[in-house]
Amino acid sequence: QEAVPNDRLAHLVRDTARAYTRALQARLAQHQVPFGHWAFLRILWHSDGLTQRELSVLAGVMEPTTFSAMKAMEALGYIERRQAPENKKNMYVYLTPKGRALQKKLVPLAEQTNQVSTQGLSAQEVQATRGVLLKLLENLAADEQSWASKAADKSV
Repeated sequence: QEAVPNDRLAHLVRDTARAYTRALQARLAQHQVPFGHWAFLRILWHSDGLTQRELSVLAGVMEPTTFSAMKAMEALGYIERRQAPENKKNMYVYLTPKGRALQKKLVPLAEQTNQVSTQGLSAQEVQATRGVLLKLLENLAADEQSWASKAADKSV
């Protein structure tokens, strides 16, 4: 912070995200859960039985990354992959009891990471920060749509 006192907001957000990742990664490692599995587990805890493609989209990663993670998670006994009898093309991902049980162990670690990060902040400051970050995301999503529309117009 002292080295770059007027750092751009984008850099501060990126550095904060990296710090969150490192803090959660250290906690997950205590349970031998790779950080790369975290996003997929969170999604599956809420929406079990998705296709690998759907998981890729929701996690914001490329399909080969999802495929590799699913192979590893299957080997660890966290998930099982099945094809539906009526659709042999898609592979559906389901949590095993072992994968579902991780939720009770891992979610508190993420909550602890958030608590550590907000020490010394009032509830109002945390709420204001959430509001600001959500607005930043909204603005950037609108900007992305605008650029996509411009690109589509040029290709026509």
